[in-house]
Amino acid sequence: MLGLIADPVRQACDDDPRERSPDGIAWPIVHFIIMGCGRVGATLAQSLESRGHSVAVIDQNPEAFRRLDAAFDGKRVTGLGFDRETLIQAGVEDAYAFAAVSDGDNSNILAARVVRETYGVGNVVARIYDPHRAEIYQRLGIPTVATVRWTADQVLRRMLPMGATDEYRDASGQILMAQMDTHPGWIGHALVSIEKATGARVAYVTRYGDGVLPTPTTVLQENDVLHVLLQATDMARVERVLTHVPTGVK
Repeated sequence: MLGLIADPVRQACDDDPRERSPDGIAWPIVHFIIMGCGRVGATLAQSLESRGHSVAVIDQNPEAFRRLDAAFDGKRVTGLGFDRETLIQAGVEDAYAFAAVSDGDNSNILAARVVRETYGVGNVVARIYDPHRAEIYQRLGIPTVATVRWTADQVLRRMLPMGATDEYRDASGQILMAQMDTHPGWIGHALVSIEKATGARVAYVTRYGDGVLPTPTTVLQENDVLHVLLQATDMARVERVLTHVPTGVK
C-alpha cells in the first residue's frame, strides 16, 4: 500500500515548471521571443529551446523559418517584430526576454523599444551594425550588440600582439569590462597587486578555458586571460600599464 501513496515532495517538484541542470540546481523555465530568423536568430532559438525554455521566433519572411531544425517546437510567427498584433501572437505579454537580431538596425531598435516601453519586458537586446548608433542606444538604456565593432575587436585581438578588447559597457558607456593582454612580467604577481597598479578591478580570469573568480591570494599564471572592470576614460592608461614590464610592484 505504501507504494501507492504519492510522495507530496516529489509531486511538488514534478509540478514545478523548472529546468534542472545535471547538478540538481533548478532554473525557471521562461518564454523568449527572437525577432529575426537568420543564422543568429535560429541558433539562439534552438539553444534556448534545448534548455527547456518556451521560444517564439518572428520573421517577416516565412521562408526564413527553414533555418530552424525540423524538431524545433517553438512558435513561428510571420510578421514585423514591432507590430503589436505580431508581438501578442508571439506571446509578448508573458515574455521574459526579447532579442532583436534581424539584419535591419532601425527595425531592431524600434522593436526593442516597443517591447520594453509598451509591454514592460525588462530584458531586451538589439543587434546593431552601426557602432556609433549602438553607443547612443546604450546610453538610452537599450542593451545592444554592435556586430561590426565586436568583429573588428576580435580581428584586432588576433592581429595585434598586445591590447585590450571591450567585452561589456554599461548603459552610460562610462563603465566597461575589458579583456586585457598582459606583459609576461606580470606572471606570478597577485591580482590584488595588479589592481593597485592599475586602479582597475579584476573581475575574473580565464584559466584553461574556465572562469576563475579572484581571491586575495590569486596570482596571475601563464596563459591566464585577464578580465577587468574600469572607467572607459582609463582604458588607455590601464592598457599601457599591463602591456609593459611591471615596475615598483610587490
